[in-house]
Amino acid sequence: MGKTVKVSGTVTVPGDKSISHRAVMLASMAEGQSRIQGFLPAEDTLRTVGMMIAMGVGVQEVSPTEIRIRGRGMRAFEEPQDVIDAGNSGTTMRIGAGILSAQPFVTIVSGDPYLRRRPMGRIVRPLTRMGAVITGRKENTLPPLCIRGGTLRGVRYEMPVASAQVKSSILLAGLYADSPVTVVEPLPSRDHTERMLLSMGARVVQEGKEVTVYPAERLHPLSMAIPADISSASFFLVLAASVPGAILRVPGVGVNPRRTGLISVLRRMGADIQFESPREEGGEPVADIVVHGRGLGPTQVAPEEVPALIDEVPALCVAAAMAEGRTEIRGAAELRVKESDRIGAMVKELSTLGVSCGEYPDGLWVKGPARITRGQRVESYGDHRIAMSLMVLSAASCVPVKISDTACIATSFPGFPEMLQEVAR
Repeated sequence: MGKTVKVSGTVTVPGDKSISHRAVMLASMAEGQSRIQGFLPAEDTLRTVGMMIAMGVGVQEVSPTEIRIRGRGMRAFEEPQDVIDAGNSGTTMRIGAGILSAQPFVTIVSGDPYLRRRPMGRIVRPLTRMGAVITGRKENTLPPLCIRGGTLRGVRYEMPVASAQVKSSILLAGLYADSPVTVVEPLPSRDHTERMLLSMGARVVQEGKEVTVYPAERLHPLSMAIPADISSASFFLVLAASVPGAILRVPGVGVNPRRTGLISVLRRMGADIQFESPREEGGEPVADIVVHGRGLGPTQVAPEEVPALIDEVPALCVAAAMAEGRTEIRGAAELRVKESDRIGAMVKELSTLGVSCGEYPDGLWVKGPARITRGQRVESYGDHRIAMSLMVLSAASCVPVKISDTACIATSFPGFPEMLQEVAR
């Protein structure tokens, strides 16, 4: 490819998006003041803040990444005076619906055109079984959702698809139920909600594929430093792993074992990735991640690995494009209903750039090493992870790529383009 890129330095990525959303919701349900440091002040998480403020919660911004929340307790929320706008945030709408289903009032939650196309039947079904009344478009499967909360009953719910958002929604509703609520997962999904609930005094029991939450009277306030987001770090991990001779350090990253699937796969492809100074913060494992770049080889990603790297698949496609050989990812049909159809989108745009790849109903294959075609214009589909992945591919291959709509990156990682320029020279 001629020119080669030099990747080095330390890159500090923002706070974890999943944990930031949950910290705001759970602190709002607690009695007393919670202090959250390392908060991610991105568009999605600020939608969750807006939802809680609309229900009478006091939120004080100490700095952009530190907030104090004066919780209302579980049963003193106010009825919102207007429609809650969740923007592009599926987490705000899905997990928030669990809390709203237990309130003695009506809430309407809508979002942007992308969110209004995302499936909501997966939360509507279990929450309705528990006793909430939820209506939406297309037979109550699409937003906006009108949620009339009420008295909830305990259920045992077998989830058809592993989803941490759906699980969390049911567990939060379960705190208000008349008896315990059990969720059975087909595969283990991220467990940030369970860890946080335990740290706040709730009774949560995990047994195999089942997690049970018991009704609660109150939650203790939260005081935590949110670790750096491994999903945001993944773009830099892939960049450094793909570039021989690269040395990159990403400090203070959350390394919850249910979120480190990408690292396991990159190591299998030959990447040298080390965890330094392992520690725990707010019930979450944290470490400094150090990557030494060397050539990557191909791998097969099996369905049972997908829940631990569901958000990192677009970034993994970039590693596959830079690797020597054919990589295959299966069991990832869930990606077709994310902010975009991430399988279709990545295959289409990688093909536009001259990368050899193809799709299956539940996944895709990519064959490297790619020879990227110059001067191509590619689409982001308004999806932050697609946009960032294509930017990383451009940086790793030293071929400028024009990407439409990179404004969507602000939903999870404001400042990403500038940070990428700093470490890849």
